[in-house]
Amino acid sequence: MVDFAILPERTALLNVDMQNCFVEGSPVAAPDGLAVLERVNRLAAVCRAAGILVIHASIVLRPDGSNLGTLAEFSPFVKEGILNKGSLSADLHKGLLIDPRDILLDKPRFGAFHSTDLELILRKRGIDTIIITGVATNVCCETSAREAAVRDFRVIFTSDGTATSAMGGLSAEELQKATCATLGFLFAQVLTVDETIRKIEGAGRGAAAARS
Repeated sequence: MVDFAILPERTALLNVDMQNCFVEGSPVAAPDGLAVLERVNRLAAVCRAAGILVIHASIVLRPDGSNLGTLAEFSPFVKEGILNKGSLSADLHKGLLIDPRDILLDKPRFGAFHSTDLELILRKRGIDTIIITGVATNVCCETSAREAAVRDFRVIFTSDGTATSAMGGLSAEELQKATCATLGFLFAQVLTVDETIRKIEGAGRGAAAARS
């Protein structure tokens, strides 16, 4: 298995779609959304302390439907406005801790790179490694991980810092396992949140030792 090193100044945490409709209380919410929210907050705090940039991405659409496209054909909830910019359902969850240093990123589709300036933000800061958390594991999180990997970013994908719901006759657990297996084979290093935190803290200790 690949083992990516973490250099805090060259790393970003990408929290994907920690929005009300995906975290709790809607037909598209992940059953483990609130548990993931707690882990995301914990990891984000460690990242900020280490000097790692934190980015919160949200999938939002124009209320007039002008950039809805074919999404409406897949989901009636989207057509009804669940992801409309400015709606309560599309807002970031109130339990998500956001720091003034964090970056908020709107995206019109599943991947965080598609039609956004995310790559510009990362390249400008010399970032080459991305940690991914959020919802849904096999949709926006996986798409963002693949987009990052094909752009030659190193991706750390959190197995318990992401969550999904049942889809297409498969359980959330089955989808989570399959997604992490595929990403871990060719696209990312797959770690738990605790393993990721230990890697970040180990990088910090190594840097401190090098300075002493």
